[in-house]
Parts: sequence; C-alpha cells; structure tokens
Amino acid sequence: MIRINNRKHYYIITYLGMCLMTIQLVCGQSKTIPQAPDIIFQTGDLLFVGASAIDLSGAIDRVTQTSANTAFDHVALIEVMHDSIFVLHANTRAGSVRELLLDFLDYEKERQRQYSVYRLKQAYQYAIPNALEQAKNLLGRPYNHTYILNDDSLYCSDFIERIFRADQIFSLEPMTFINPATQQIDAFWETYYQKLDL
Repeated sequence: MIRINNRKHYYIITYLGMCLMTIQLVCGQSKTIPQAPDIIFQTGDLLFVGASAIDLSGAIDRVTQTSANTAFDHVALIEVMHDSIFVLHANTRAGSVRELLLDFLDYEKERQRQYSVYRLKQAYQYAIPNALEQAKNLLGRPYNHTYILNDDSLYCSDFIERIFRADQIFSLEPMTFINPATQQIDAFWETYYQKLDL
C-alpha cells in the first residue's frame, strides 16, 4: 500500500491479487484532482461511490453488499479525453449522462463520499472500446427508479453491465431486496414500492 498525501486529497493505492487495481480517493474542497504519480486515469476505469448507511444509499448497500470492503451504491465509466476526465453513468437526477468528473464530484461533495476507481486487468482491456461506444448509445435514457430491469430505462449497475455485455465482462445479478441480516425484504424497499404503487 502506498499513501500519497497533499493538502486537499489523499490516495490509497492497492493492487488486488485476484481481479482489479483500485485507487481510493477522498476529495476535499478543491476543484482539481491531482493524479497519483504512478497512476493515471484511463478510459474504461470504473468509478465506484461509497455507500452511506441511510436513505436509498443504505438500502441499496444492505441488499447488495458482499463484504465490508465493497460498500458501494453507484458506479460509472471513466472516459479520458485530452486534458478532461468524464464519467458516463445512469444517475437519479438526470438518467444516463456523460459529465465532467469534476462536476460529478462537486455535486457529491456535500455527502462526504469515498470513491474507488477499479481498472480491468490487461486481459480484459479489449472490451473497453466497445463498452464506451455502447455507453454513448445509451445516453439520454431515463433513470430506472423501479430497479426492475427493462429496455427503456437504466440504473447505474444495469448501465455498466449492459455496456460490457457483449464481452461478458460482468454477470447480471438483479437485486433481491432481501436484507441478509434479517433474511426478510428490507423495510425501506417495502415502503419504497408502496409509494410507487408496485
């Protein structure tokens, strides 16, 4: 593990033995995000947003978390263009969009989120150009607030799975809405779907 500190940001860089390289960063008030000296963001990197314990974020985390180290509630694809970094993703406020990473982080800064960036192993890098093309084809679709899979609207992990689907990089595991701690449908989701009349 390598720690790189400066006034506004810190990076924790870890190489995972089995699957991915991860860069974790916690952002301060600055609008600039320095690159770690040995790591440069690449097109195809996946940006994961750390989950909180409450509201929709906590509800998603409770029914999808596989370990304490994977507490995420959002994922986006990174695209690097010249001197700009973009994220392509499906979000609750605008649906499937492409936006500057800095704008994305600026919106999220109030929530004090932690971010992790994962990179596909070299053997799977071939899938990135097609995934980026597929992501751009999906832009403009509305957000899927029901989380019931369909072809007209998307939620974040659905967006990512679909763009890599042709190369079978990820497997599709729809949410069960069951809280593993209780083995019952999570109370948040019962109320959520009652409000949607579903």
